[in-house]
Amino acid sequence: MTAEGLYVYAVVPPGLDSASLGRGIDGAPLELLSARGRVAAVAHRHGEPPYSGSDEAAQRRVLEHGEVIERCWAATKAVLPMGFNVIVSPGDGASAEDRLVDWLDRSAPALVRRLEALRGLVELRVEISLREDASSVGSAEVRELEENLGERPPGVQRLLRRRLESLRRASAEEAADRLYPEYRRRLARLARDLTENVRGHPPEGCVTVLNVAVLADEEDIPRLGTELGDIEAEEPGVRVTFLGPWPPFSFADVPDVPSVEWTA
Repeated sequence: MTAEGLYVYAVVPPGLDSASLGRGIDGAPLELLSARGRVAAVAHRHGEPPYSGSDEAAQRRVLEHGEVIERCWAATKAVLPMGFNVIVSPGDGASAEDRLVDWLDRSAPALVRRLEALRGLVELRVEISLREDASSVGSAEVRELEENLGERPPGVQRLLRRRLESLRRASAEEAADRLYPEYRRRLARLARDLTENVRGHPPEGCVTVLNVAVLADEEDIPRLGTELGDIEAEEPGVRVTFLGPWPPFSFADVPDVPSVEWTA
């Protein structure tokens, strides 16, 4: 057992009713800690180390963390989400509550500005990928290998198949590099902001063209969907994944204050 800390889910505008937020991770009761009525943090009392355990438990807790943030967002349309396992610890003779409230108070101007900037905006995840086999259709070398593959001995076929896979991938990556700036420009035109998602993985047999988180007005979601439908229809082999809307997880930009111990 460690000294009691505070597990923090999000920063929200004042006036939110904590009773409407339900429960947190593992059913923990939630509370609001406010700084002079300007901003508040949604948290639960946490007297244990950061969450760990099996992959199944971790996945469940990450989902429960996200559900709290989504309820905050649904109630306020303005939220600054924290990452998973963000815990404020006591220290320097101050309780975790005192340290969190002090951070909120000192950071209030920046937090209020960011909350207002994100009010009513949503995050969407967009992944555009390209099938390797479709992008190499025009390659004379690929066609020649495909046509002659069956005439070669089994050992040679294995070598040629590896060569064929390499050629297809190289062709797809070249096409992806060509398409990327155009697709990014088309999405940026309909978005407030966008940022690269480096953790994405393309489907099997595909290469990534574009993988981004998009910040947009809710009313612009249909326009984004139409644009992505046009992109998918225009280029053979293009696959589009379009997820959301969610709270603006990727755009919170919460001030980093060294005097508060964020343990991730």
